[in-house]
Amino acid sequence: MKYALIGCGRIATNHVTAAVNNNLEIVAVCDVVPEKMEAILEKHNLADDKSIKRYTDYKKMLEENDLELVSIATESGKHAAIALDAIDAGVNVIIEKPMAMNMVDAEEIIKRAAEKHVKVSACHQNRFNVAIQEVRKAIEGNRFGKLSHASINVRWNRNKGYYDQAPWRGTWEEDGGCLMNQCIHGIDLLRWMMGDEVVEVYGATRQQFHDYLEAEDVGVAVVKFKNGAIGTIEGTTNVYPQNLEETLYLFGENGTVKIGGKSTNTIDVWDFKDETAEDQKNKGLEEETSNVYGNGHTSLFADVIEAIKEDRAPYVDGVAGRNALEMVLAIYKSQKEGAPVRLPLTDFASTDMRGEFK
Repeated sequence: MKYALIGCGRIATNHVTAAVNNNLEIVAVCDVVPEKMEAILEKHNLADDKSIKRYTDYKKMLEENDLELVSIATESGKHAAIALDAIDAGVNVIIEKPMAMNMVDAEEIIKRAAEKHVKVSACHQNRFNVAIQEVRKAIEGNRFGKLSHASINVRWNRNKGYYDQAPWRGTWEEDGGCLMNQCIHGIDLLRWMMGDEVVEVYGATRQQFHDYLEAEDVGVAVVKFKNGAIGTIEGTTNVYPQNLEETLYLFGENGTVKIGGKSTNTIDVWDFKDETAEDQKNKGLEEETSNVYGNGHTSLFADVIEAIKEDRAPYVDGVAGRNALEMVLAIYKSQKEGAPVRLPLTDFASTDMRGEFK
């Protein structure tokens, strides 16, 4: 399957690794900074492969190649426009999170992909974590019984050096704050596990230690789910001196689970009323990861390739990306208005938050 990568920054190495692991034919790479393309190819021992074309203009790349799949790993603010151009060219897309920066673009991506009969996957790769897959099985098997409440806590560190690497980080137009960039994976997992249907979100955000950014460095929220359960979200990049945890708690009448580790990759607590031999294996499960991004990109790519071949929706589709984005934007809107926000959210954008922390 002919594949190309658009955007060769920090996360791009996970995309190239996933492409290689899935035996994709890497036709081209694209970045506005040529040195970044060379660096990523060099890292994966592909720099001498003359069949891989280099582009600084992704539109030219889409025109000149018969591509089947592209992944988009640019600044967040450019995801939607590039995705729509790829969809219009009839190319299937994997979009790094967040899939867009406003609800209108997210809905348009879903609509146009359906019209053009192409697959869209939002890159929420943590859904493929071994620990998360085990929880999902328990949810789908109704092992928790009635769900009481749940929480996601993303307690990480991002210092000035991180933001100095790329001037778009922490801006409302291109990135958003810690909830949109660092915490959206955990927010996606919380919503997915709790039945996906959300009634109301009440949130508060602050900029405590990163006054050189436009956006927030800490955010908390209470979520009311349609099934009657409630959830809490805490996300921050203010933890001293380094990343602490990404932890998901689920509490039901017949079960309690805590998924921990740096990126929801370990099972810290696994207790169910109807205990099985399989449960014993899950207690203390730990998936080794080399970084906070986890191992899920390879599995996500494999699923998208299969979805294209079988003409089915990807496991993590455009709607999943839309739902995670909606949660973050609802928290932003709640902060801006000082009131709970009812879902669905139709027209809010990250740029509506401009000046919030001036």
